Formats: sequence, structure tokens, C-alpha cells
Amino acid sequence: MTQTTDTVTPSPDAPTTSGPRRTLCVGDTCYTLVGTAHVSSESADEVRALIASQAFDAVAIELCESRHQNLANPDLMAEQDLFQVFRQGKAGMVAASLALGAFQQRVAEQSGIEPGAEMNAALEESQRLGLPVKLIDRDIGITLKRIYSNVPWWQRFSLFSGLLGSVLSRQDVAVEDIEKLKQGDVLESTFNEFASESEALFTPLISERDRYMVLRLAETCPPGSYRHVLVVIGAGHLKGMAEHLETPLPDVPRVEREALETTPPPSRVWKFLPWLITALVLSGFAMGFSRNTELGWQLVIEWFVINGVLSGLATLVALAHPVTVVATAFAAPLTSLNPTIGAGFVAAGVELAMRKPKVRDFKTLRQDVTHWTGWWRNRVSRTLLVFITATIGSAAGTWIAGFRIAGALFGG
Repeated sequence: MTQTTDTVTPSPDAPTTSGPRRTLCVGDTCYTLVGTAHVSSESADEVRALIASQAFDAVAIELCESRHQNLANPDLMAEQDLFQVFRQGKAGMVAASLALGAFQQRVAEQSGIEPGAEMNAALEESQRLGLPVKLIDRDIGITLKRIYSNVPWWQRFSLFSGLLGSVLSRQDVAVEDIEKLKQGDVLESTFNEFASESEALFTPLISERDRYMVLRLAETCPPGSYRHVLVVIGAGHLKGMAEHLETPLPDVPRVEREALETTPPPSRVWKFLPWLITALVLSGFAMGFSRNTELGWQLVIEWFVINGVLSGLATLVALAHPVTVVATAFAAPLTSLNPTIGAGFVAAGVELAMRKPKVRDFKTLRQDVTHWTGWWRNRVSRTLLVFITATIGSAAGTWIAGFRIAGALFGG
């Protein structure tokens, strides 16, 4: 893509704003980047005023399709098939998204301003004037997966424990965290609540998205397609996106954009580890029986008791239905020897059968999860907790029972 970029003063037709703003022209098209605060009524008002000035003939917004749908249809979760969510391995991602949303809602309750109000204002004002709207952000699910893949495995526990801590915390969100949310990116500010800043976190969360959104601009609003495009983004993205717009973009942005949408495949070690554990446990049983029948049955019984009890007790933490607790206790020792199905999947399936979520559970889900007790009260979120706790309990049971088997065989 041949490109000459100039930084120019804002269009005289556009009103002045207090927030950061920069206009760059690429060929025949000018892009005005407006850095907004995600918790600010002033930012929302400024976005409305900019669009209403009619200085722009297109609007690009820091939203992905899924976040746009959530704004347009708050009850979207009710349309999902929960069983398919568990079957497709998306339960952890849904729970993480709910936890992030819970933090943002707590901020909204304290500040009196809904996070993302300026994005809603951009959508509403653009629709009122009939302006084309371009969604340029990367899908939030892909971003979360790339964060998980980019963070070293020993740091992933801090992300999980931080998410859990943000759910269980009864404390108000710190004033400084709300101020950060006013100044920067909504996802970055959310993660600051429970994860220390690191390059591994910053790269997929901020710098990759800076590049991604510029590539989307090059695809959806290429030079010459519009006269003047208003780009509504969090203030934390303005500097990085401006730098990318000042350098030549690839002739085919789609190639690089699709590369930023891929998630690295799991390591072969983690792929084969469950099968290796299964082989070792079964070999342990065989060795025990080869020595004497009593030892063999002792190892089998310990495997079933340890794995089953820990998994069943774990689901009790989530206040699972008694039938779910019993079913998980019986299933976990067997699912631990079958890497194709997990104890969490069985537990969630039984819980859904015993306590099918009602319409009101979906309608109140996002509000319920803003307080830790709501996760156990709402049938949707409680089923997610049942899945997670059963999975953790089964994993703990597998390792503890596995070491018990090894100790009995080689402990001397």
C-alpha cells in the first residue's frame, strides 16, 4: 500500500475536545483518532458532539463483533446453549468474561458511569445520522487466549487467582484503579486489578491491538474510501495507533491481521501429558497386581477414593446438587483415565439436568456476578463454578493418587 502520512490540525468543522486527539491524513483520507476515557460522561458527550458536527463521513470504534452484540443485546447470554459451551471447552472463557464484566460493573456502581458509555454514544449518534460504523477491535476471546498463551505457565495461576479474587472481594474498587480506567484501555485497567504489569501481558493486550486496529482501518476504511473517519478508541491506544498510521502499511492488510487472530497451538507436552499419566497409572495397577492381588486392589481402591472424594468435595464448594456431587465422585476416577472427557464436563452436565437455568437466571446473570454470593445463587454462574471446581478437584485427585501409587510401588 503506497502511503504518505501527514499530521494535520483538526477539521474546523469539528468541535474542540478536552481529551487527547490527533488527525493524520493518508492519501485522500483523514483519520481523527480520539482518545476517550472509558468511565467518563464527558468523553461520551464529546463523542456525540464530534459526530453531530457532521465533519466525518464514517466512524470506526474500538469494539469487536461480540462486544458490539453484548451492547446491542444484553440478554445475548440467554441465547447460548450452555451444554455446548461446556462441550466446546469454552466454560473457562465464559467464566473469565463474566469475572471481567463483574469488575467493570463494580466500577460503574461506584463511579455512577457505565464503562464504555462513549462507545454506546458513538453507536447511537452514528445510527441517528446514518453514518457507516466500522468495528475495528480484535475479538475479546482471541485476546484473552493470546494473553493466556503469551504468559509463562507459572504465571497463569496468578491470572486465575486474580480473577477469583476479584469475584470474591467484598471491597470497593480502589480510587486509583478507577482513575486508571478513566485514562486507559478498559481491558488493561481490568487486568491491573489482579495482575502485575508485564511485557508478556502488555503485548497481546495493548500493542498487538494497536496494530490490529490500524490494519482493520486499512481494510474497512482504506485511503480514498472516505473523506474523514472518526476513530473512537481508548486513550491508551492513541499513541501506538498513530505511530502505526505514520508508517507504510502492508499492501494486503488481511494477511497480517489474520496472523494476529491466530492462537498458538498448545504445547505437545500438555497434549500428551494426560495420556502419559493414564499410561503410568494403568501400569502402576498392573505392577501392583503382578506383585500380589492385595496390593493391586489397594492401589485401585486408593485411586477411586482419593480422586472421587476430592472431586465430589470440590463440587460441594460450588453448592452443587447432591446428585451432581455423587455423580462426580463416581465419574472422576474414570474420567481421569480417559483424556477425551473431563470430570468437569460430567459434573456440569448433571448439574444442568438437575437444575436447569431459568429465564430469570440469564436476565440477572451480569448483575448477579458483580457480588460474590451471586455466583452461587444464579444457576448459570453456579454451573460454571461446578465445572471449574470439579475439574480442579479431579486434577488434584489425579496427582495425589498418582504419587500414592508411586510411593506404594517404589517407596521401599
